[in-house]
Amino acid sequence: MQLDTFDFDLPPAAIAQRPLGQRDAARLLVVDQTGGGFDDRSVADLPALLRAGDVVVLNETRVLPARLELRKPTGGRVEVFLLEPLSDDTNRWEALVRPSRRVPPGSTLVMEAGSDDGPVIVVDEDLGEGRRIVRPAGATSLLALAEAAGSVPLPPYITERIDDPNRYQTVYAKTASSVAAPTAGLHFTDALLAACEASGAELHRLELSVGLGTFRPIVVDDIREHDMHAERYRVPESTWHAVQRAKQHGGRVVAIGTTTVRALESAATTDCLEGSTNLFISPGYSWKVVDALMTNFHLPKSSLLVMLGAFMGERWRDAYERALANGYRFLSFGDAMFVERADAVQRVGFVKGSDG
Repeated sequence: MQLDTFDFDLPPAAIAQRPLGQRDAARLLVVDQTGGGFDDRSVADLPALLRAGDVVVLNETRVLPARLELRKPTGGRVEVFLLEPLSDDTNRWEALVRPSRRVPPGSTLVMEAGSDDGPVIVVDEDLGEGRRIVRPAGATSLLALAEAAGSVPLPPYITERIDDPNRYQTVYAKTASSVAAPTAGLHFTDALLAACEASGAELHRLELSVGLGTFRPIVVDDIREHDMHAERYRVPESTWHAVQRAKQHGGRVVAIGTTTVRALESAATTDCLEGSTNLFISPGYSWKVVDALMTNFHLPKSSLLVMLGAFMGERWRDAYERALANGYRFLSFGDAMFVERADAVQRVGFVKGSDG
């Protein structure tokens, strides 16, 4: 399948630059997979779309303060953007280093002017595409260094600063392990979470560390040749057991965000609840877990849009055309949509009918 199939015109004015004052005030486009219609709601209406027996799954990863502004001892500025620790050594990380070509292996970096702490990071081998291996120059771990001196990175398409960095964190975020937020979850408040539970749905958590795999652009014409960067995930046994109960008793598994989808489907595909996944979900994928999805609106030609196409078929284009025509806001601080897989709608409907 050709990448151009997932292209569309995204005007810069449609890209949300700032979060709304109230998280759950974002608009929610509800897609009817059987009747073909659309419903314009708000995220605050999500509990009305849930049913008793549904299992709503959230990605509770927290965004690392992964961007470090450093300099060479000679004065040149260098940005180190921590991506993920190496699996065999949690004190050696893969990072984006800019400008990489001016930082040969073995280079040391210090804090910005005004600090006398000496070297804090050593830049080692070149992995290509600006990616390097970095390690601490002293006793302070890279994670501790980031927590002390780093900043939370915003996506490059957000060109305005935000007053409150916590607006790029979900209210339920826990362990800092990601370089980008699971953005569908940014719409939730504590009150909305409670309302979802009051609807009869169960809320459960997992963790997928959002990295390059989610946002790395597709650079091949044939999407079947796309090489998905691996990301770490962990699905607690309690979450997995709840998912299985829902599947057995006619409830829906509702994923909040594409990162949650990737973690759940990876666990089902590998039969492992924890590990590293390079699963790339594209049209033709055989769905195993997720029945419904709440997700933001994504970039053209992105792996996230390809996943959405696999989930809802060609109707993604109708939904996006409607969203653009009706002033929906796109990307991380934008609005959201709620959609069920057409075959999941039929399966749940059959189960309820057979129960009388």
